[in-house]
Amino acid sequence: MRKFVKRGLLAILLAGVVGFSTPSLAETGQVAVVFTKGGFIVGVGGGEGVLVFRGKRYPFTVSGMSVGFTIGASTTKFVGRALNLRGPASIEGTYSTVGAGGAVAAGAGGVQLQNANGVILQLSGPKVGAEVSAAVGGVTIRLK
Repeated sequence: MRKFVKRGLLAILLAGVVGFSTPSLAETGQVAVVFTKGGFIVGVGGGEGVLVFRGKRYPFTVSGMSVGFTIGASTTKFVGRALNLRGPASIEGTYSTVGAGGAVAAGAGGVQLQNANGVILQLSGPKVGAEVSAAVGGVTIRLK
């Protein structure tokens, strides 16, 4: 009988702990970025963007480089979401990407990136210019 009572108390205790657990503190923000890239073999790019988080705007700079097959130049206007934000500063860091893409005159681009803070950027947007790439690269974001 004592085992039954102990197990019942344990079940009630566990149910209470689960009932009082707090939800994840990670949040989602909106991101807009204009990124210009150009190169031959080695691509170099940069741009600016803004994070809208909890109703406030946080401007940032973007810089990046890729190594591989890259020819031409393009400008992409990305919009999308920043997932798993713990605060505005968690968007900072280096985001790695492996991908291929291209644009001649006008096209579309999309990318999903993640930094060491666990922030995931899901971005898409129109690409203007003449660029073809199959490169490994990354971008670094810093708040202004």
